[in-house]
Amino acid sequence: MKILLLVSSMHAGGAERVAATLVNAWTDRGDTVTLVPTYSSKGTCFYPVSDAVNLIWLADRVGTRSGGPLAAWRRLRALRELIREQDPDVVVSFLTNVNVAAILATKVLGKLDIPLIVCERTNPVAELSTGRVWRIARRWLYPRADMVTVQADDTVGPFARQVPGIKQLKVIPNPLPPELLNAPVVDTQAVTPRKQLLAMGRLAPAKRFDLLIDVFADLAGEFPDWDLSIWGEGADRDDLQARIDAAGLDNRVQLRGRTDAPWDALSQGHAFVLSSAVEGFPNVLLESMALGLPCVTFDCPSGPREMTRDGQDAVLVPAGDRDKLREGLRRVFSDPALRQELGKRAAESVRNRYALPAVLAQWDALFDSVRGKS
Repeated sequence: MKILLLVSSMHAGGAERVAATLVNAWTDRGDTVTLVPTYSSKGTCFYPVSDAVNLIWLADRVGTRSGGPLAAWRRLRALRELIREQDPDVVVSFLTNVNVAAILATKVLGKLDIPLIVCERTNPVAELSTGRVWRIARRWLYPRADMVTVQADDTVGPFARQVPGIKQLKVIPNPLPPELLNAPVVDTQAVTPRKQLLAMGRLAPAKRFDLLIDVFADLAGEFPDWDLSIWGEGADRDDLQARIDAAGLDNRVQLRGRTDAPWDALSQGHAFVLSSAVEGFPNVLLESMALGLPCVTFDCPSGPREMTRDGQDAVLVPAGDRDKLREGLRRVFSDPALRQELGKRAAESVRNRYALPAVLAQWDALFDSVRGKS
């Protein structure tokens, strides 16, 4: 097949990681793949992309300067011309703004006879995931795409009501990075002077690290051998550090910053916690489970419930409930046997369900569907 994948950028991020994983896998099996980052300031590829992938930066066609509506129009025309030039069997686009541009370029400016699959990479139902203008554009344009995908079953019903008229609405999960399929699992029984509870993500309100710090502060005296490390960077750093200092936990809670080796960071932990108010499909939870970390996670929309099989493979607590989060962490901190069992079960489960070949087979079914082969 000839596959063209559009993504906003190739910076560090969940959508970008999945884009790199997919284009590499498709080329490895013999597909002809073109990857087009549409970001106006261009940038570089944070994740490795195979030399076999045809990498085209849209900015190389229209320049990297912004310029209001006229510049946006030029970029849209350049995108349409690029798609016509490549003449793929299918176009796949990631993220709302790119999805809107892809639909305009292929279905509105003049119909191109090329199937288009647009993919939401966050929870599209959550108001905080996107702005009002994009929600309106989505409602108007998404029914023109040949298929729309979301990342979790829980999202399908609410999104179908929010954006009626979608031709095909399907669920496609993120694949586990191939490197993690056979990676060593964390030894949760290793004797260490201190144990690490890990969290990872943007330092932003949706991740609720403020709540997590407060909950950990409640448990710190009860479990003096446990520390909390939060990996990530963002606008909330100063506020979170002030909260840590006010709790007197500057030697127990660390804001570690961004890491170029997230799996190495995760493998140094003894448990993982996801405190988010909303997710689309939290890669970091998937990767922590694959590494055999016992996980405690909010049952936030969307992803954690499906990923943990309704709490069979992790401690799943009601979203936003700090008392239940404290109780769940207390269970994991105090019970080495539970940590070992949860980690073992999690690794076996996600390595089977989210292995790259399994997810690629789901993508092939989507391709057949939009191309009229199913």
